[in-house]
Amino acid sequence: MKAIRRFTVRTVLPEALSGLEELAGNLRWSWHEPTMQHFASIAPNEWDESGRDPIALLGAVEPSRLDELASDDDFVWRTNALLADLHTYLTEPRWYQGIEGAPASIAYFSPEFGIAAALPQYSGGLGILAGDHLKSASDLGVPIIAVGLFYRSGYFRQAISREGWQQETYPVLDPDGLPLSVVRHPDGRAAMITLALPDERALAARIWQVKVGRVTLLLLDTDVPENDDELRSVTDRLYGGGGEHRLLQELLLGIGGVRAIGVFTQLTGTPEPLVFHTNEGHAGFLGLERISDLIGDGLSFSEALQVVRAGTVFTTHTPVPAGIDRFDASLIERYFDTELLPGVDPEDVLALGAEDYEGGVADTFNMAVMGLRLGQRANGVSQLHGHVSRGMFGALWPGFDEDDVPITSVTNGVHAPTWTDPLLLGLAESKFGAGDLFATDWNSEQISDGELWQVRGAMRQQLVTDARRRVGDAWREQNPGVGDPAWYSSLLDPNILTIGFARRVPTYKRLTLMLHDENRLRALLLHPERPIQIVIAGKSHPADDEGKRLIQRLVEFAAEHDVRERIVFLPNYDIAMAKLLYPGTDVWLNNPLRPLEACGTSGMKAALNGSLNLSILDGWWAEFYDEENGWAIPSADSAGDSAERDKLEADSMYDLIEHQIAPRFYDRGDDGVPHRWVQSIRHTLSTLTPVLSADRMVREYVERLYIPAATAETAITANSNQPARELALWKTRVNAAWPSVQVTHVESGGVDALPQVGDTLHVRAQVALGGLTSDDVAVEVVYGRARDGDQLVETQHAPLEQTGETNGTATFAGSVPLGRAGSFGYNVRVVPRHPLLASAAEMGLIAAAI
Repeated sequence: MKAIRRFTVRTVLPEALSGLEELAGNLRWSWHEPTMQHFASIAPNEWDESGRDPIALLGAVEPSRLDELASDDDFVWRTNALLADLHTYLTEPRWYQGIEGAPASIAYFSPEFGIAAALPQYSGGLGILAGDHLKSASDLGVPIIAVGLFYRSGYFRQAISREGWQQETYPVLDPDGLPLSVVRHPDGRAAMITLALPDERALAARIWQVKVGRVTLLLLDTDVPENDDELRSVTDRLYGGGGEHRLLQELLLGIGGVRAIGVFTQLTGTPEPLVFHTNEGHAGFLGLERISDLIGDGLSFSEALQVVRAGTVFTTHTPVPAGIDRFDASLIERYFDTELLPGVDPEDVLALGAEDYEGGVADTFNMAVMGLRLGQRANGVSQLHGHVSRGMFGALWPGFDEDDVPITSVTNGVHAPTWTDPLLLGLAESKFGAGDLFATDWNSEQISDGELWQVRGAMRQQLVTDARRRVGDAWREQNPGVGDPAWYSSLLDPNILTIGFARRVPTYKRLTLMLHDENRLRALLLHPERPIQIVIAGKSHPADDEGKRLIQRLVEFAAEHDVRERIVFLPNYDIAMAKLLYPGTDVWLNNPLRPLEACGTSGMKAALNGSLNLSILDGWWAEFYDEENGWAIPSADSAGDSAERDKLEADSMYDLIEHQIAPRFYDRGDDGVPHRWVQSIRHTLSTLTPVLSADRMVREYVERLYIPAATAETAITANSNQPARELALWKTRVNAAWPSVQVTHVESGGVDALPQVGDTLHVRAQVALGGLTSDDVAVEVVYGRARDGDQLVETQHAPLEQTGETNGTATFAGSVPLGRAGSFGYNVRVVPRHPLLASAAEMGLIAAAI
């Protein structure tokens, strides 16, 4: 019989152990190994059975055990010491507090957050990245207020049927059993926000607060009595439903999120954010809520837009248009033709998301396009992805070269304390006195090859043990009362070269590329002297039947009698699995279709544990591969079709495993240690640990994006927003005049018929300003190498200065040194110029000589 209602009854702790509740209530425990070890010591079996969740543990442990621990002076002392350490961590100045003029508060919006298995509010890489961002921000002292949604069923739980087909279930989460607390008014009432909807309806949401170290995460929850059944389900599932349901989630995240921050800052006295960072387009509506607030303060839409743009950072994570949320314009108009955003006209909203550019689709509202138009600063998540994004969104800035498109890149990072195995940290601590990867000299003779190899073997054994347990659990769930098959006890071998592959399963990630030649793969798995084994995991979106078919094909191959002990698919990929899977693999495999992997942080997490990567040169690997930290699968970009490309790249992968990877792994010294392999482990840990760290990533966001955005926001809001008013007026004037701006004539001199390196090219241009002044524009000579079709590449810019003006046509002149040999070409361009613009391309206006 099913319960009609379920809730969690929390343990009443003995007074001497009251500190455990505070330790459990702050998710810092999820990356603080001493705190986790302390909870594990309470009841080791219950700790593992609870999924290593302190709140669940404290609800499961017997009261007699708690009474026993309350009488244990050593345990009480350690509890209090850990609590004191937490308090110090929460209050002491850290890196950010040493930055002069840094903003007092920053808002960070994301549709999902993967912080700990105990709070399942994530589906994959985007959420894990957001969680790592918060953790490193906390460690660095960055004052972030994060906003997301509380999904009652989180993402789905994955099982695999006997036929190999993915099956989804949606267990309902009980917030009372999670590390959450309701934000309340002083009188005890739950704080709420409300959104006006069409047909005189309203969507209400309560605000949950999550403590992530020093960072606050606010989660909005629509499962409240104020909503009818349909609206209560708005936050039912992560990425559940489509169309209008998805729109409601994104309206709630963006608009409701800004309102929730307002409530929270008023109740707690926390400074209001100066910078707003939207992690993907899902939260883009936050900019419209801020515009509505500014209109209420007396600004026009155009003036408010200047303020919002100055303080907004937009991060795109997708390298494919299909990954962007798009809505029918009529649906957007219906929702904004209400009291949802007072003062904001639907026409202005539609203009922000319109695909009104070459290749765009009419009557479509594009969330990423709106994000770019609402954010003065934007970035991709690896250098290659930045390049791809500038190409994908370049139509928003017609006439500009790709390098001028104002989308930079900040390569993702991963939170080292979360993803580094305690065994590796323990080795570092035993040799250098601190369990800190960054303070460890992995090339030091203090750590012998044998010791490092022993730890790597222990991590591989952990993975094998966990994989056997998971496969057994899945079998018993499908076959209750039937014992495990005998061969499960020999599934995988802790002494065999282990390759890992785990990620979401869209088709472009090519889960089954390894099966392209099944006989070749079988020979690698069963090699008599140099066998390999492969551990695979991943979820396909519930609506993606093609992705499910890939999983099914792989599961069917892994079930074949001769290879079933050497290749395994583990169901329900999550943080708990990942924390053993990444360290336990010797090689991490990634074989997407280049350049469709935005970053691919799973390989980063493996590298932090000394695993070597085997990957297509895509995402982060294209940036950091150096021939010693792993292997690059050559991309067959010029193949005639996808089948030929798959064959060429699969064959390269097999060749690398057979002729380079396996021989290096099994080439052992007299002491049984593969010294050449260990050399690569040392190199990987020494060179990749600092640059792959989320601390590096967050520092980059602070220095390159947050502080410039805060500076811009401060400048544009000075004197009661007067600069915003002036900028809006200036933009209107420039936009109106621009059709008449032309480069009418260009002449050059200073070089003879045989120009040489060291010569100087003198350029003079006449420009019709169309009623603008020379202060309104920048006139530049653009020069570089001239390729086929006279296309300039490797371009540089040099300013031209005004030397005269006659009848509205101004003359500009300047010079360019010829500093290198080879082909050379140049042109002259005119772009708007204003001190409050962040880039020359910001307005999408350019005039060039023809």
